[in-house]
Amino acid sequence: MQLPVGYNLAMTKILLVEDDKQLATQTQEWLKHEHYTVDVAHDGADGLQLFEHNDYDLTILDWQLPSMSGIDLCKRIRATRPDALVMFLTGKVEIDDKELGFDTGADDYLTKPFHLKELSARVRALLRRIDTTQAPVLKAHDLELESESFKATKAGKPLNLLPKEFVLLEFFMKHPNQVYNARALLKALWPADSEAGEDTVRTHIKNLRRKITAESEECCIVNVFGVGYKLEV
Repeated sequence: MQLPVGYNLAMTKILLVEDDKQLATQTQEWLKHEHYTVDVAHDGADGLQLFEHNDYDLTILDWQLPSMSGIDLCKRIRATRPDALVMFLTGKVEIDDKELGFDTGADDYLTKPFHLKELSARVRALLRRIDTTQAPVLKAHDLELESESFKATKAGKPLNLLPKEFVLLEFFMKHPNQVYNARALLKALWPADSEAGEDTVRTHIKNLRRKITAESEECCIVNVFGVGYKLEV
């Protein structure tokens, strides 16, 4: 699987709140093509509900939304998670509007009409803020993982991982010795509207453990009985 240079798989989940359904679908498909997981809401109240029940790395907001404006939604997001990344994607082009958007808590502001490639560039720039503390190569035991090149090795030998297996391994390597149950992993790594369930997560973990474990050793991803899974280091 060949991914674009500079791309960090990194379990990146984006919430897009846009009431123009055609534009929302177009933008969602573009971002999915860029290998992000994208949830979409078409009004402010639904967007807030998704934000409160899922973990997003970035929220992209239109300004004029049914139920709740993008400004009010941004305020609620900031009150809930002060460190959340928020971008406005709006037809509001006046400097006063931009000033209000930034003063409300936006990290970036892109006006419509826009080019999808510019959106991608701005998304990457924002996400780099949360990746600065991460080492370019993650290591645990004899496992090494490079997010940008989508490479994972064991004892120097390449691992043939499916995308979700790669994401799971990366998640565990970024959170060593922390226990996560299947529900938490589903919430963190799958889209909110995914038909996948907890059994899907367990199946992926089972396959991942098989691929990263030699015949004569115990897997470093252990099952904490009745609690969940962790990467033991």
